[in-house]
Amino acid sequence: MRVGIWFVCFIMLLTLTVAPAPLGAAAAKDDQFEALRRFSQVVDMVETHYVKPVTKAELIQNSIKGMLEQLDPHSAFLSAEDFKELQVSSSGAFHGIGIEISSENGRLIVVSPIEDTPAYKAGLKSGDIILEIDGESTMELGMNEAVKKIRGPQGTSVTLTILHKGAQQPVDVTISRGTIPIISVKTQELEKGYLMCRITRFNEHTTKELREKIAEYSKKTPIQGIVLDLRNNPGGLLDQAVTVADTFLADGLIVYIQGKDPQSRRDFMGRKAADDLTQVPIVTLINAGSASASEIVAGALQDRKRSLLIGEKTFGKGSVQTVVSLPDGSGIKLTTALYYTPNGRSIQAEGIVPDLEIPFVAPPSDEDKNMKDRFTFREKDFSRHLENGSAKKGKKGAAKSEQDNEAARSLIEKDNQLRLGLEMVKTLPKIRDIR
Repeated sequence: MRVGIWFVCFIMLLTLTVAPAPLGAAAAKDDQFEALRRFSQVVDMVETHYVKPVTKAELIQNSIKGMLEQLDPHSAFLSAEDFKELQVSSSGAFHGIGIEISSENGRLIVVSPIEDTPAYKAGLKSGDIILEIDGESTMELGMNEAVKKIRGPQGTSVTLTILHKGAQQPVDVTISRGTIPIISVKTQELEKGYLMCRITRFNEHTTKELREKIAEYSKKTPIQGIVLDLRNNPGGLLDQAVTVADTFLADGLIVYIQGKDPQSRRDFMGRKAADDLTQVPIVTLINAGSASASEIVAGALQDRKRSLLIGEKTFGKGSVQTVVSLPDGSGIKLTTALYYTPNGRSIQAEGIVPDLEIPFVAPPSDEDKNMKDRFTFREKDFSRHLENGSAKKGKKGAAKSEQDNEAARSLIEKDNQLRLGLEMVKTLPKIRDIR
């Protein structure tokens, strides 16, 4: 009912005038009144004649949903429950299958699976089309409804009908929901002094995790080069993208956002810090699953001549969503601006093109394996993982070192992009970023 009252007040507000308006303004106002009159007529007609009982408040709320969803794939109305879920998913762990999705021409598209989640292990990949959720066509669902159906309590299952990119026939994939991990940074020594830093998403702890893990490694071994892996990273928080990029930059412009008003431009700048890695050579890996925040980092490092980019063109999600809370606990997510790299390139629908475009090629022996074997990092593959207790105490140090070496060899052997990244970072000079 509150929505209905607001709507009436809004109409009353539009009728108030204090002085005769110019002819052009009057015509525009007449157009507004005509649109509102038509809307009011349709609401009354549906309320009166629709086959099932429906209230004005419901109709107006559904109209708001439809209005926002028609703008672009990322604008949406958020119920009180949706608004709470949005806050939880950006701050910590939540339950679901672990995918970032978008909508394109009425189709539900997988932007990227989050690493180490049920969706990733089930073989979902960037570009997959979700046709059905538990037998219900996604053509009939909005983004929020789709997300709500995919998420659910830990241990329960959801069946997605998936059309993989390039496939002729869809397949049903049943995935057991789990807790989506909050760890967003993983590291692995590739060779002595050369560290791979993989960022799987940008949550509120990402920069802290990255700096801590780099500092921990550098205490034992001087860093000669870093391979920054942003593949299949669906994005996350803008401030974390800025501070991650700033970790490798001295200062200066990292990204700016601008809406339709030229005066709305907002610059995000780097700041000098004692632990910045401004001279360590960097190669950054990207692919079609790199979106949003990961594109901001890649674009900043590329424009500032700080890193060589290797891999495939990124997803191209370069729009800014502003979330506004409403008095009843609901909210709206509205696209208000676009991201631009330091050189003024728009990321939206364009993506970031790597300096060396190298598609991922699975080794011949792996060609028939599921996507989960791509870029797979298991617990045993990472440095400083917990032992299972079966190794002999006297040989713990030697066994640990050999396991780390074997993990690195395994990763490099099956990943041609990572292999090239390591080769290239070893040849790059130690230079500061160029602005």
